[in-house]
Amino acid sequence: MAATVAMTVVLTPGPPTSLDLHGSLTPAALTAALASLPPCTPRLQRHTDHHHTLTLPPPPFPAGRLCDLLTGATAAGQEPHPAREPAATPCTRHPECARHPARTPHPACTPHPACTTAEPERLPPTTPLQREVLLDAMTHPGAGLHVEQLHWRWYGPLDARRFTAAWQNLHDSEAVLRTALAGPAAPGTGPLIAVHPHAAPQLERHPRGSEDWHALLLSERMREFDLHRPGTALRIALLEEPGQVYRILLTYHQALLDGWSARLLRRTLYRAYLADGRPLGSERRPDLRDHMHWLARRNQAPARAFWARAGAPAGAAGLPGRPDPTRPDRQPGAGPRRRGHGRTRQRLTPNEALRLRHWAADRGATESTALHTVWALQLHRAAPTAPAVAFAAAVSGRGIPLPGADRLPGPLRGALPLHVRIDPATPLTRLLTTLAGQALEAASHEWVSPGQAALWSPPATNHPGPATTHPVPDSLIAFEATPPPAPADDPIHTELATEGIRVGPAETIAAHTARPLTVTAHHDADGALVLTCVYDRTRIADSDAAETLAQTTLLLRELPHAPGKAVTTVADALALLDGSPVPRVAAPTARTLRILRAASRTGAGTICLVPPPDAPPGCYDALAAAYPGPQALTTVAPPADATTVLAALRPALARGEPLLLAGFSGAGSLACAVAERIASHGWHPPLVAIGGHLTTQGEGGPGPDPVRSLARTLETATAAATTTARP
Repeated sequence: MAATVAMTVVLTPGPPTSLDLHGSLTPAALTAALASLPPCTPRLQRHTDHHHTLTLPPPPFPAGRLCDLLTGATAAGQEPHPAREPAATPCTRHPECARHPARTPHPACTPHPACTTAEPERLPPTTPLQREVLLDAMTHPGAGLHVEQLHWRWYGPLDARRFTAAWQNLHDSEAVLRTALAGPAAPGTGPLIAVHPHAAPQLERHPRGSEDWHALLLSERMREFDLHRPGTALRIALLEEPGQVYRILLTYHQALLDGWSARLLRRTLYRAYLADGRPLGSERRPDLRDHMHWLARRNQAPARAFWARAGAPAGAAGLPGRPDPTRPDRQPGAGPRRRGHGRTRQRLTPNEALRLRHWAADRGATESTALHTVWALQLHRAAPTAPAVAFAAAVSGRGIPLPGADRLPGPLRGALPLHVRIDPATPLTRLLTTLAGQALEAASHEWVSPGQAALWSPPATNHPGPATTHPVPDSLIAFEATPPPAPADDPIHTELATEGIRVGPAETIAAHTARPLTVTAHHDADGALVLTCVYDRTRIADSDAAETLAQTTLLLRELPHAPGKAVTTVADALALLDGSPVPRVAAPTARTLRILRAASRTGAGTICLVPPPDAPPGCYDALAAAYPGPQALTTVAPPADATTVLAALRPALARGEPLLLAGFSGAGSLACAVAERIASHGWHPPLVAIGGHLTTQGEGGPGPDPVRSLARTLETATAAATTTARP
């Protein structure tokens, strides 16, 4: 049976979340909709017979599902009646909250509207690098992107009270550990961050036998971070083992910390533990705020000019594998397409690593340049006709003229794109020199984020997608940079030893990233060179990733033993791989917005029309003519989920343009899930507008035209968005 009266809903994300209801509403319809949802007591405000505002209780509450219920099944007839608003109950769980209701609540307290948080110190908007990390994490739900880990063993007695107090001292003295995302200033702007006056360490102790180590690593890496709460960007886990041995695991989000930072904090932890809970002194400076202010004062013109001429040419090869066009629907290699990220590892012995270091030094290069060269050889082998090969090289971000940057915990680690044209007849030494010189020249701009470097480079007109696409390189090579090691007679270790404590070397577990493939190299405690490859299984099969890393290791091991020719060429080096298969890679899955109508002017914004479940293709095509607004009208191909919609919206979010999510009845749940995830990563949550019911069309009943109904909903929603955006 078709609906007889149209109901449209414009949802404004909270807190508190509110629904503007446009259409005839009856108590029976509202009661029926609420009956199928978790119990709640919303507040209903009547403006006119056909306009009401429903204010919902704090989340989690399925606001999107309520939108779908109200727009999909309403009935006319009776006057609505207001629901009773619940009384606000102050927090009584912690005495400090009860005594000081206007101050910051206890760290373990879930914030309640009655427990007003003190206004934290505001900072400028997040840096470009932070925004790119947040966008990656936002648009890949459940993938655990940009979560890195550092772990080591503690041998000897460990006083739990002193250990906890030591971490509290670190949070008191390190501004970055008290930093959290703050709501953006206005719609269309990016996230802001704020340093709070207090944060408690997120520390969990696991008694002996209570947790498997590898399961703990995985669960901590895949657990989502609530970056809006201070102190939650770093989690500490302590796992007890037999014989007074403890494993310490730090899990941190790269939006606020990097590997260099974690190692700095590790050393400071020892000082705080030895201080037995006493304050370490004043806050560390420079800190994250100083770095952000330094970035804000940079003159970007020289960097723009550099990347305009140093960008890779169109068609540069970016992955060490050949596409398999005969099997587009399956993972390259045998078997179905797999999900998630994989990890594989290879190792050069200490003697092999030392030989490689000497071989590179004799040619005026470093181990990292040798790794870059080997990677370039593999890219060329996979695509010998490509005009160049391109990849990204990780940089610490601390080689900048900011005094004390090497002692600054924060998200400074970046990556700079490199590219080189390869001729098989070129001497290998020249290839080494070219890559070393290019890395040295780019290092003067290592404060530039990967997205900025791509944006300032010439567009890749032959890249899949729009002609103005500026893709970042597909592969990342990272030679792990660590703070300088402490001397053997370091007084910290000496003092720990007097208490019967010895600490083992720390090991980093590289983060998953949005790139298809990342290779990280580091030296272990024995001097061996360990290579770790992290890869996207939807693009690269496990066997192909293992083969790629095995060939990388083979070249690093065998190049110092190359035949004693007067000049070793690129072709001679590639001959070492003769007989080895060329790995394969799958093409990326297209996740882009389908443009129904372009924006009439720059800055007008984007409307993303979210398809309901089981929506037919082209269900929104007629809206381009029915809605006269200036925004770009876009959609995604059905069936769609949150991952698909978020990935398609990434460019619009990166540009910071106004965004509205809309759709026919049934799209509310998905649209609200997308809006909530956008808000959880610091962006202003877009309005959600739901109107029109597809089942009313073509049934022969008196129901309204769903396209016209949705067009009117968009007009109402865009007017509300304009009002919200005004200062």
